[in-house]
Amino acid sequence: MDSTVKRKFKDEIYEQFARIGKALSSGRRLELLELLAQGERSVEELAGETAMSVANCSQHLQILRAAQLVDVRRDGLYARYRLADEAVLRFWLALRELGENRLAEISRLVEAFLKDRQTLEAITIDELRQRIKSHGVVLLDVRPLEEFAAGHIPGARSIPTSELEKRLRELPKRSEIIAYCRGPYCVFADEAVRLLRSRGYRAARLDAGLPDWKAQGFPVEG
Repeated sequence: MDSTVKRKFKDEIYEQFARIGKALSSGRRLELLELLAQGERSVEELAGETAMSVANCSQHLQILRAAQLVDVRRDGLYARYRLADEAVLRFWLALRELGENRLAEISRLVEAFLKDRQTLEAITIDELRQRIKSHGVVLLDVRPLEEFAAGHIPGARSIPTSELEKRLRELPKRSEIIAYCRGPYCVFADEAVRLLRSRGYRAARLDAGLPDWKAQGFPVEG
């Protein structure tokens, strides 16, 4: 191959890969991927979750779509977005892990903003599976109801954090309760465990979320 042609090929092929990096060069767009990992959402729902205007949120989604990281379907007047496929989910989780391993600022931010978390027992996915088998724990999904409906860990009960205090009687006091939410940077499970412990329940939080469970190949109900 002629050296000029070879150089042209290299320039163009790596520029295509760079499209992915450019699409992910915004914290807001990474947050959108995290939310879409929970299930399909409309632009309006995503804008509300991320405190963005609908127009700004839509622009970010278009950039992700141009890089083929998200898909969209029309539902009447609404556009509903989802991750393009499981490869995008795995890529996001790998990027998150790489950041945690390489950037000390991430752990410092977690310690600064989630410092109370250290007082809450956290268990891993492997520990959760063992406890489900041997202890008969109650698994509590505290995400919004639409996310639970889109997909959840088999056997989980849905009580969003916002409803938990009013629905405590639905939970058995003699059982251990494991709460989970969107992932390691979501605080819904933290809030649920604090409330449960203050009311005399034995409770712990899962240190991961449904996307992590799904990425490990475990079944999902929905």
